[in-house]
Amino acid sequence: MDEQGLSRWYLAYTKPKQESVAQFNLEQQGFEVYLPLFKKFKKTEQGPVALFEPMFPRYILFRPSRPEQSISAVRSTKGVTTLVRFGFEPALLHDDVVQRIRQVEQLRDQATIEDLNQFKQGQKVRLKHTALGDIEGLVQNVSSKRVAVLLEILGRPTVVQVDHHQVEASA
Repeated sequence: MDEQGLSRWYLAYTKPKQESVAQFNLEQQGFEVYLPLFKKFKKTEQGPVALFEPMFPRYILFRPSRPEQSISAVRSTKGVTTLVRFGFEPALLHDDVVQRIRQVEQLRDQATIEDLNQFKQGQKVRLKHTALGDIEGLVQNVSSKRVAVLLEILGRPTVVQVDHHQVEASA
């Protein structure tokens, strides 16, 4: 592919939650389109379910599939708000950057819920920004929203539920 056109990707800014609509319509116009997706797990009554959400909400990558294909139609494509620009020049991403995004996406797609959890059962953690100070404990259980931590408070073992951002790994 030539250095000026087909080896570079353009960036479109989509309407809120319209990335897949923009993707479909750009593909219908003959563009090569890439919407990087981010795997995450949602807790349901049946157990955790894998969900895929846009890695970069409201952004989609595209490039002409033919050297003579104009990008001017993108602005009026259903689902697209505008073409991302720096001044008057459209934003461009080199193919090697897009390939690295694809690699991250593929690694994340293969990950299990255990791989994606920042905290593991039995791990030593420290509570942050609490009235208890920097007290340490052991992770008992991890859900998508909370971490159950076993603490020793006033000489007694106590399990507390905290948000992920309220704990950090301890050395």
